Amino acid sequence: MIKREKIKSLLETTAFDREVTVMGWVRTFRNNQFIAINDGSCMANIQIVVDFANTDESLLKRITTGAAIAVTGVLVESLGKGQKVDVKATTIEILGDSDPEKFPLQPKKHSLEFLREIAHLRFRTNTFNAVFKVRHALAFAIHKFYNERGFVYMHTPVITASDAEGAGEMFKVTTLDFDNTPRTEDGKVDFSEDFFARATNLTVSGQLEGELAAMAFGQIYTFGPTFRAENSNTTRHLAEFWMIEPEVAFADLEDNMQLAEDMMKYVITYALENCADEIDFLNTRLLEEEKTKPQNERSELSLIDKLRFCLDNDFERLTYTEAIKILKSSKPNQKKQFKYLIDEWGADLQSEHERFLVEKHFKKPVILTDYPADIKSFYMRQNEPDAEGRQTVAAMDILFPGIGEMIGGSQREERLDRLTKRMEEMHIPQDEMWWYLDTRRFGTAPHAGFGLGFERLILFVTGMTNIRDVIAFPRFPKNAEF
Repeated sequence: MIKREKIKSLLETTAFDREVTVMGWVRTFRNNQFIAINDGSCMANIQIVVDFANTDESLLKRITTGAAIAVTGVLVESLGKGQKVDVKATTIEILGDSDPEKFPLQPKKHSLEFLREIAHLRFRTNTFNAVFKVRHALAFAIHKFYNERGFVYMHTPVITASDAEGAGEMFKVTTLDFDNTPRTEDGKVDFSEDFFARATNLTVSGQLEGELAAMAFGQIYTFGPTFRAENSNTTRHLAEFWMIEPEVAFADLEDNMQLAEDMMKYVITYALENCADEIDFLNTRLLEEEKTKPQNERSELSLIDKLRFCLDNDFERLTYTEAIKILKSSKPNQKKQFKYLIDEWGADLQSEHERFLVEKHFKKPVILTDYPADIKSFYMRQNEPDAEGRQTVAAMDILFPGIGEMIGGSQREERLDRLTKRMEEMHIPQDEMWWYLDTRRFGTAPHAGFGLGFERLILFVTGMTNIRDVIAFPRFPKNAEF
């Protein structure tokens, strides 16, 4: 095949009046003379100028939106507005036709709901070109951040027999015949006959296995798919999503908070520097969307302002107890404007409370620490009871504007006696977790870690409002298409 040049490099070049070959998909074809094509290398299209008087009419009819074409011609400075360069075509080859009667992505505005139904084609739109370029940049930035700090990247199992969160909402993995399921004497499914000879699930977190590795390498991170069988049809939930989970030995809650803040600032900076065109496009898109909302529902910050807001401010750090005092005396709580009113210590904070702290009260990202033990997981390190005898754990949540909770983490409970007692209280079988407890039996040490939902990060950086729009092929209740 003829060597092609990417549109991105042609739009940046100053070497004109030379023959080039470009290949891409037709976005528009105007007046039988001007073809806009895109090859995915950048947001912008390149304009092909066709000598229609000397071009076969049957060929011109095949130049339709969505068609793949190869063009050889002379690269010239453009005389028209809106583009720097043109390619004056000498030959045009149709690589793949696109029937205009059937191709669903005609050059007009499409709703995000419609594009979700054709997720296999939505990458070809400007919006999703931008979103997935940003997703790529953020994934690369995460690996770069941890690699520069000497972390070891661990691949933790996708199939597991443990429930890291104790949530119980897990997808079962089995090869048993549903029409002839083996049963024990008391009528329960006999998993000893299954592939792994025990009940297994898709993982909800790589944290527990990550802790094992951290107790040898010192600092590790995981970055992989996780699954939750939660029957939630919301704009914030997916059944399959990606998690970043660092674990660091010889670290306490303070170290954990600093690592998380440093990571967030690093990856946002990387996206701003390396996806300037994409973020600028998404910023404009969001401003247009905001104009359609009632004044009281509009965001005070543009997308770029929101990203700078997180870079230009140190994250505010305060305890859950201090946050409860602020929320209890806040105007929306006093005037009963919160959907969930805060009336006592121990309440699980909702997104509206988290966003109030970030967007209205402190006007900066917030790290909340030292949550009540009763609303947190078994593996979190127990603090000494406070002056009123209340039990808290060394947990932290990082709260961002427009999102609420972005990161959840904690110092882990390294004391064997405290950990086993907590597992008993929460009815977590210790015999199934013997390997996890071994790290507390042999050379235990303080350690800490956190989890960042990758799609939530992408939502924030792109300004998209539905989590189904930041993962290629979303999995959610009643949907596993593509």
